[in-house]
Amino acid sequence: MRVARSIITTLLALFAALGATAALADPADITAASRSVVRVVLIETDGERARLVTHGTGFAVTPELIVTNAHVVEELRRDDTLIVGVVPAEGRNGFPARLVAYSPGNDLALLRIEGGGSITPITLFGGVPGDGAEVYAVGYPGNVDLAQGLSMADLVRPQAAVKTRGYLSGGRSSRSFDTLLHTAPLGSGNSGGPLLDACGRVIGVNSFGTVSDNTTDSAFYFAISMRELSAFLRRANVSAHTSGLPCRSIADLDRAEQERAAGEEARLRAEREAQEQKRERALDKALRDAERAVLAERDNGLALAALLLLAAGGVGGWGFVQASRSRGRLPAKTMAGAGVLLIAAVAAWMLRPSLESIDQRAQELLPHPEPGSSAVPAQSRKGSTGAMICVLDPQRSRVTVSDITDVPIEWSEGGCMNGKTQYGLAQDGWSRILVPNGEDTVSVNTFDPETGTYTVERYLVGLDVITQARTARAKMNAPACNAGEDAARQFGQSQQAIKALLPPEPNERLRYTCQPAD
Repeated sequence: MRVARSIITTLLALFAALGATAALADPADITAASRSVVRVVLIETDGERARLVTHGTGFAVTPELIVTNAHVVEELRRDDTLIVGVVPAEGRNGFPARLVAYSPGNDLALLRIEGGGSITPITLFGGVPGDGAEVYAVGYPGNVDLAQGLSMADLVRPQAAVKTRGYLSGGRSSRSFDTLLHTAPLGSGNSGGPLLDACGRVIGVNSFGTVSDNTTDSAFYFAISMRELSAFLRRANVSAHTSGLPCRSIADLDRAEQERAAGEEARLRAEREAQEQKRERALDKALRDAERAVLAERDNGLALAALLLLAAGGVGGWGFVQASRSRGRLPAKTMAGAGVLLIAAVAAWMLRPSLESIDQRAQELLPHPEPGSSAVPAQSRKGSTGAMICVLDPQRSRVTVSDITDVPIEWSEGGCMNGKTQYGLAQDGWSRILVPNGEDTVSVNTFDPETGTYTVERYLVGLDVITQARTARAKMNAPACNAGEDAARQFGQSQQAIKALLPPEPNERLRYTCQPAD
């Protein structure tokens, strides 16, 4: 580092910190952010021989623009024969660059990559980091290079950046410009590198550290704050990607999702139990009402049969009396009437409802459910198709580098998205894995038509993984839209070759709730 505003830099080689495991951060986020970190080198050459003058660290805020410290490149201002270059963490070679903005007042500078090179840009954190928050410094400390015995040729070849961990240490700032005080170890060469939050977003630009004659004193370091960096980029007309959302780990998100699913299942179970209890009460009432009705009908039938039988006996007896008085034959009409009454009495007895009919009568008395009523949410039953607008659910999402916008989609039952992209069908549902050529990111997009949930999981992978993923993608033939279930299942199976290359967890998970567009 350097003497900055009467503060002398200490060079501390704390290798234990290099291998430390993040307690709160997802290491994949820090690794993904490291793709944007470069070594900045100043080289002197006479046309035949080259000499490394100095080096530091920088990071890409756009594919062609690199932020670093002003003191890293200040010799360019005094000697225009020097060459400045940036060396990425991955790839085969570095790129020439030129100085396009210089602000020594707050120790910031901006380089533009030349020769057609580009670097994956990093995301800046637009919020206020919390006191005591876990932070990471990423860069190229010279004491590590020295300990490894690296030559000048090694320093201008792509190498992985060194990562160290620490914590923000209160609201102490330097007097010259706004800074963050932290404990993530730095070494000579870390100058200009990013200070990251637990999600891999830039919260500051590492600049200088403290020194003491007492070796037992703790070491502290200063990073230029985002307030200074944002103002510097605005003056340079640079629009960098910024995110201000709280940092959540995938593990926390998974736990929250499990709790949400368990809560939803408990709610549905409670609704089912409540409906079952309601049905049981209704059934008990229906049974009582049916029993009363059947017993009343049986009593009425018995009474009617008895009356008809009595009437039949009376009519028949009357006919016998008349026949005795006239000493003739029984009156046919009278006896026919008696027979009809007797048959009616038997019918009234036989047609009484049986006791077994009580259960059937109770079922008929049960209230019919209202249309659409169920313990299952309406959205779970609809089977979403057609044009929809999908809105991000922040409580179920982890967003670190992506913009938050509503997503319009159009879905067909055959798994066709937006009329042109066929999704694959596998055990975990409908999905499409996207491996673009323009960025080192793999996206696994899924859609659940039963719940209307659209999910985008983004993996910010390294050069080796993205190269393998593009090779695997080139071997696949995506079927045409609505080619049939068999074709969709075959495509879903072939996508597993790409999925097998990805880390266990994504860097981002964006979960959207989709509703009909109208």
